[in-house]
Amino acid sequence: MSAAVLFATGAAALAASDAVIVRVLDGAVHPFVIAFFRALFGVVVLLPWLAIRPSMLQSTHSMRQHAVRALFKLFAMVAFFAAFSMGPLADVTAIAFMSPIFVVLGAAILLGERPGLRMIAAAMIGFGGAITIVGLSATGLTLAVALAFVGALLQAGIQLILKSMSRGDATSTLVAWNLILTVPISLVLALPFWTMPGNRELVLLALQGVIGTSCMGLMTHAMSLAPASVVAPVDFLRLPLVALGGLALFNETIALTTVVGAGLICIAALIAARSQGMKTSH
Repeated sequence: MSAAVLFATGAAALAASDAVIVRVLDGAVHPFVIAFFRALFGVVVLLPWLAIRPSMLQSTHSMRQHAVRALFKLFAMVAFFAAFSMGPLADVTAIAFMSPIFVVLGAAILLGERPGLRMIAAAMIGFGGAITIVGLSATGLTLAVALAFVGALLQAGIQLILKSMSRGDATSTLVAWNLILTVPISLVLALPFWTMPGNRELVLLALQGVIGTSCMGLMTHAMSLAPASVVAPVDFLRLPLVALGGLALFNETIALTTVVGAGLICIAALIAARSQGMKTSH
């Protein structure tokens, strides 16, 4: 369990760096193009491992399952990339924290479990936190915040798919097929928005590819070691890390509504995770 938390902590730190890089790109590269180069450079990083261990590509799951997960991952990335390029990093990250709540609620719905009082309370508190950020802030419901909600929903779907697939495949297999399939899918979707990035942007995109591959591997391995309800809340570490990056590099301050809303969402996710953990132990 502690190893899973450690891997998830590393993934959270890398995810925070990823968000900062997107903001540094400052809209110079379209989100679909960012997703393509991130996947492409990720595959480049992966190639030496594939050459040494070609058995890494042996999977117990169909290509359709891998493709569905890759498509979910692609659209989640694009939604978050667009949100990070438009809105305050802390606000977008705080809304992204809804993902663990969606994971627990989604697991209950898909598994046919009846939500208990804890889960209902967690959902109400979590959405109350989201409304605090959106409804009580000066900016309100912006496109960036809406995209963050979409990304959180998609990310929850990915984690539910991942938890099921990790029972049959190794972490390396899941990461490899996700990257390999994302390259052609993202290229097709990026072509209508295509502009060749400059040298500075290419360096940042290459760095993002390395970070993205490492982050995916760490989180995938964490999900294979412990329940999603345990791993997902560790992602909360992204907020202080992203806020620090936003303050240091872009002079962004965190609104009181963001702090209060993010606190409510974190509490809600922890309640939901505890509820799910108790059900699992029983």
